[in-house]
Amino acid sequence: MTRVLIIGGHGKVALRLAPILAARGDDVTSVIRNPDHATDVVTAGATPVVADIETIGAGELATIIAGHDAVVWSAGAGGGSPERTYAIDRDAAIRSMDAAAAAGVSRYVMVSYIGSGPDHGVPEDHSFFAYADSKTVADAHLRETDLDWTILAPGGLTLDEPTGRINVENPGDGRVSRGNVAAVAAAVLADDSTIRRTITFGDGDVPIAEAITA
Repeated sequence: MTRVLIIGGHGKVALRLAPILAARGDDVTSVIRNPDHATDVVTAGATPVVADIETIGAGELATIIAGHDAVVWSAGAGGGSPERTYAIDRDAAIRSMDAAAAAGVSRYVMVSYIGSGPDHGVPEDHSFFAYADSKTVADAHLRETDLDWTILAPGGLTLDEPTGRINVENPGDGRVSRGNVAAVAAAVLADDSTIRRTITFGDGDVPIAEAITA
């Protein structure tokens, strides 16, 4: 049994990931900001922990992370102000990495996006810039840690039914169902060959377990 902590536990990917993990016997804890979302998290098979990752300190976050075997970052500001995007997608994400290290929890999976990197190409005056910049900085920080990290880099997320099949070799624009992203997150947690790798993917025709080892 693996004890997995999902940060951003009420997100659309997280609510699809928790049942996959629970069904295979993992013990899942989901961090949520709004206590009204606790019922949804329980229904998904996870134990809710209420904490505001935007404001919580690294020490308190380390206490929440302690005792788990892995952390999955699936949180995000979801648009809105650039200030909040930087506060969550960059600053809180980095805090969670440092907290995981402090708690002695080395396995860390980041749900990022296909364009993350210094060459993301988003103009500074574009509404998407804060997100692209935040993800770029957070991912770079993660790669510099001693954590056993995996970065997932899907393209645009859809609500299509998951197929269990993706394309890593030629992902195109990376368009992918949230259910498939959740399945990939679950798969990499069970596959140590994905440690210290960035996996760019979209919906495709290769079974996930096979695709992530390619």
